[in-house]
Amino acid sequence: MSYIESVGVFYNREQLIEVRARWKAAGKKVVFTNGCYDLLHPGHIRLLEKARSLGDVLILALNSDASVRRLKGPARPLISQNERVEVSLGVEAVDAVTLFDEDTPRELIAAVLPDVLVKGADWAHWIAGREEVEASGGVVMPLSLEPGYSTTGIVETILAR
Repeated sequence: MSYIESVGVFYNREQLIEVRARWKAAGKKVVFTNGCYDLLHPGHIRLLEKARSLGDVLILALNSDASVRRLKGPARPLISQNERVEVSLGVEAVDAVTLFDEDTPRELIAAVLPDVLVKGADWAHWIAGREEVEASGGVVMPLSLEPGYSTTGIVETILAR
C-alpha cells in the first residue's frame, strides 16, 4: 500500500515485529491499541491521543474488512480497510498501522509484546492479549471513552434522519 501525506507508517505483521525489535533495542516505550475504526470520530482521536501520551510509539491495529464483518455484521465495514488504514495514517498520534484478520488481535499482540496495551474501557472486562502483555512485564490500561461518540450511534443517527 502506498499513501500520500502520511504521518504514520503502514507495516504488515512481519515488518511490525521487526520494527518492534528495533524500537525495543532503542529503549522506546511501545503502546498498542486496536479496533475497527470504521468511521473515525472525535472519540477515536481522543483515545488515540491519550494512548500515545503513554509512550514513545503508538501502534494502531485495525480489524480487516472480513474481521469487521464477522464482528459487526454484513453491512459493515462502512469504509474499506485500505481507506481506514489511509485515514489512520494521517492521525498525528499514530506512528504505526497494521491490519489483523483474526477476530481478536491476541496473536498479533503476543508477537509484538507492547509495553502498554490500551483498550477503551467498554472492553475492560475482556482485553485480548492481556495475559501475554502482563506476562512479559507490560501493563494493560483500559481508557475511558468520550461520552456520546460511537460509530454505531452515528450510523443510527444518520439512518433516523
